[in-house]
Parts: sequence; C-alpha cells; structure tokens
Amino acid sequence: MDIQMVDLQGQYRRLKKEIDAAVNEVITGASFINGPQVHAFCTHLAACLDTPHVIPCGNGTDAIRLVLQALDVQPGDEIILPAFTYISAAEAVASLGLVPILVDVDPETFNMNVGLLEHAISRQTKAIIAVHLFGQTCDMEPVMKIAAKYRIKVIEDNAQSLGAEYTFSDGAVRKAGAVGHAGTLSFFPTKPLACYGDGGAAVTSDSALAGRIRMLANHGQTEKYRHEIIGCNSRLDTIQAAILDVKLKYLDAFTAARRKAALRYDRVLSTLDEIRIPARSPFSTHVYHQYTLQVGNGRRDALQAHLKTCGIPSTVYYPLPVHEQEAYKWVARVSGDAGVSARLSREALSLPIHTEMTDEMQQFIIEQILKFFRK
Repeated sequence: MDIQMVDLQGQYRRLKKEIDAAVNEVITGASFINGPQVHAFCTHLAACLDTPHVIPCGNGTDAIRLVLQALDVQPGDEIILPAFTYISAAEAVASLGLVPILVDVDPETFNMNVGLLEHAISRQTKAIIAVHLFGQTCDMEPVMKIAAKYRIKVIEDNAQSLGAEYTFSDGAVRKAGAVGHAGTLSFFPTKPLACYGDGGAAVTSDSALAGRIRMLANHGQTEKYRHEIIGCNSRLDTIQAAILDVKLKYLDAFTAARRKAALRYDRVLSTLDEIRIPARSPFSTHVYHQYTLQVGNGRRDALQAHLKTCGIPSTVYYPLPVHEQEAYKWVARVSGDAGVSARLSREALSLPIHTEMTDEMQQFIIEQILKFFRK
C-alpha cells in the first residue's frame, strides 16, 4: 500500500485534463511572466477571500517580507510572532534587521496564546504576525483589539489555513487571511492550495498598502523603468498561476476530503489515553492542512519509528521552537516562558492526510497506531 503524507501525483491524475489544458494555453500564448492567467487567478482568489487586493509574489516568505517592508518598519523594530511555527516568519523579520519577539502557544490549538500577547508589547513593537498553524486560525478578535489599542499592525500568516473561517463574537464570519491589516499565502506544493513550484501572495483591503506591496515586488516601480523605491523581483509566474486557478475551483472539495479523513482519525484515536487528537477551536473552522497528534510519555519518536517500519510516513512539525534554532538564539527574544512550545517540539507528530486518501489507507494507519499502544 503506497501511503504518502500528501499525494500530489494522485491529485494531478484526477485533475490532469484541466491542468494540462491550462498549462498548454500559457505555453501557446507565450506570456510566461505576468500573463493574463496571473490576473485571472488573483481576481478569483480575491473573490474567494472577499478581499479587494491580492498581490502575487514568488513564495510565502517573500509575501511576509514584502508586507513588513510596505509597513515601513525600521531596523530594531520589534515584531511579535509565535515561538512554535515554521521559520519563515522569523526569517522574514530577522532578514530586515527587525527583532522577533516570541510568544508561547496555546496547548490545544498550537496557535499563539493571545492571553500572553499584551505582555510582549513594548514601545518598539510595530506588528504582530498571527500564524494560522496546521489549518485553523489564531483567535483574531482579541488580537485585533490589542493591536488597535497599541496602534500596531496585524499580519496573518495564512500559508497553512487557506479556506478556514473565523467567527467573531457578534456572529460575523471572515475568511482566514482577510481579518488583519494584511495576510500572506504560500502555494508551495503541499499547501492547501498548491502549485507545482514556488508561489505566494499578499492580501489586504488597504489600497495604499496593496499599492506599496505591489511596487516592492516589482523592482520598486509603478511603471516600467520608473523606480520610486528600492524593491525586489518576486513574481508568481504565469504557468503556476494557471495551475492555481484550476485548483482554486476545487478548494472546498479538497477541504471536505481532509475533514472527512480527520473525522475518521478522531473517532478511533480519541479513545487512546496517551495521545491528544487535534483540538477544534470554537471560533475557527479547521481545514486540516496537517493532522497533528500530541504523543505523551516520551513515546512520540517510538511511535514514528513503528509507523515507519509499517511503511507509514509521519512528520515532526517542528523539532525545535524558533528560539532554539542556532541562527535565532541571539536574534530572537522570548516574551515570558515558552514551555508549551518546547513540549510540543517533543510531542507533536503529524499523520498522513490528503485529498486522495482512501478508507483502506486510513484504516491501515489507524490499526498500526492501535497496535503500537495496545501491545
């Protein structure tokens, strides 16, 4: 049985006719950079997120960096982000000479512990990066209230949770990535909406901010050979945009397939005392970019080894919190204690979950996990 963390080949086979036609159209038209498919995709994604501006770029890390630059931050300014996350947010911050201020995460949702946020704010704080980890959002309503109180900006790193929805206390619902002052997306091949290479985007409802991000991503120019600021070259190429535009039509179906798989895992794995299944927050839907267990009693690595002997892949996201990474030990600062992040680095284990997963595959995975804990 060929079990993969993400079955990109299987998904391609299912959509092959449409994707091949879209790619062939780009090649035939020979408009490989900023072709009409880029504009079409951005228009359709903006409608999906109910936000007016989608600015494509080269990858998700570029998107974070471009938004920070567009906010006109200065070296030495502080940016708050979670301690338990992929390195891209901290990398974008540090590469601009900014100071990552790390806040511990909630032990249930893996997202930033908003109760610790206000304590991390200083006079140098210019922005909060709310990372929506593994498929559901950070608690955005209190984040936005705290940001308004201190007049700082909020960036949503929505690389892993495109399609999730956040519900406010008054019942209003917004798409993840469209709540803060700006959101960022990655279209890396394993993401919820994925291309066949690198790709990313920034989203915002602020027209002035959108214009500045767009200018920065295009060599700092508003028209050809007129450079108003120092920018960079960060583009989503036309072939990748065409692929993404095809896949965008299936985003809801992709999410439904992963949710179905997550429920199958939940029904059985919730009966095991030594693991905690992913929690679902009361304010966010979950798109299950990852299905991440917490494995207690120091048995995470043993479980992973057992699964490997059975031909079942699994992944540790993330083996070290940001402040324990060698490159960030003397750059980032932890606000308070990051004990939860440290524990999750020892206990978190993500199981295969993807749009092509069959009942047979998943039943085999579940049986092997039960066998490990009940032997």
